[in-house]
Amino acid sequence: MNETVTMLRGALSAQEACRHVGVSRSAYYRSLRPPSPRTKRRERSPRRLPQAVREEIRSVLNSERFMDMPPRQVWATLLDEGVYLCHWRSMYRILAEYEETRERRRLRVRPRHKKPELLATAANELWTWDITTLRGPSKGIYYKLYVILDVFSRYVVGWTLAPCESGALAKELIAQACERHRPRGKPLVIHSDRGAPMTSRTYVQLLADLSVTGSWSRPYRSNDNPYSEAHFRTAKHHPTYEPRFGSLEDARRWARRFFDWYNNAFYHTGIALMRPATVHYGKTAEVWQARKRVMEEAYAREPERFVGGMPSVPAPPEAAWINKPDDPEAAREIAAQRDRRINLNPKRRHRRSA
Repeated sequence: MNETVTMLRGALSAQEACRHVGVSRSAYYRSLRPPSPRTKRRERSPRRLPQAVREEIRSVLNSERFMDMPPRQVWATLLDEGVYLCHWRSMYRILAEYEETRERRRLRVRPRHKKPELLATAANELWTWDITTLRGPSKGIYYKLYVILDVFSRYVVGWTLAPCESGALAKELIAQACERHRPRGKPLVIHSDRGAPMTSRTYVQLLADLSVTGSWSRPYRSNDNPYSEAHFRTAKHHPTYEPRFGSLEDARRWARRFFDWYNNAFYHTGIALMRPATVHYGKTAEVWQARKRVMEEAYAREPERFVGGMPSVPAPPEAAWINKPDDPEAAREIAAQRDRRINLNPKRRHRRSA
């Protein structure tokens, strides 16, 4: 191929000849250069430590005493004891020959947090709560919005607005929500992330006093608390939401209007376009039957409009999960544990409810 390009060079330029043959010009020019001589292998330094000494140094570095110490600390330790083997950089080179330069220090092993897998099949079985920030009138002024959400019905069972985060304030809010919405003796799980108010001693002690089971997200996993995160997005994308509120009272007035709309007027896609209050207070079947009758009447009047036959009305989900297991057997086991917790000591619960 190069000979063909060379023959064409008499009548054409190098670029045209290469294009005619179908080779790149750089490849053609590279083929004309003689191959460069092979580089001479680098000789070992005469100051290189003998192999026997290197093996001895390696055995010292990997001994039980120094196996979890980096070479710099080994070098300093031996130097204080009046022993010099070699420079610490040479220690690194010796270890590198055997691919032993990984982390040598004894580090703390962080505990693995179990992924929360929670199930709710009715209202007031599983709550989730979180805190979000609202901007104040000027830079540096913020308000903290606490919201407790029922996972099954998406109903806001409690909220408050304060100028700061506080474990005592969270305790008061949880206690009020339990007094208003939690049936006496019914098991309840409250899920949250690992913020300071959620892990404070005041809050944890309150859960124990109320016989409420606490659940917490894994560190740095916002998707372990998806319902609260989704709710805050709904709040901050509502047309009445202000980028900045003039005062704490202005923010509270907005929150009162928003939560009233959210609980009683908002058609939530996660619960088959039902209102949260409808699901929370057990009116789902009534509303669903009424919707179904409307669709049946519409189909009876004009069946030709429904090509696929009788239209179906989406029914609300029978369960709500936080991190539903992929294994069906594991999901059934969690459901069985939940049923055992609900049915635990029913006579005692009856006396308390009475």
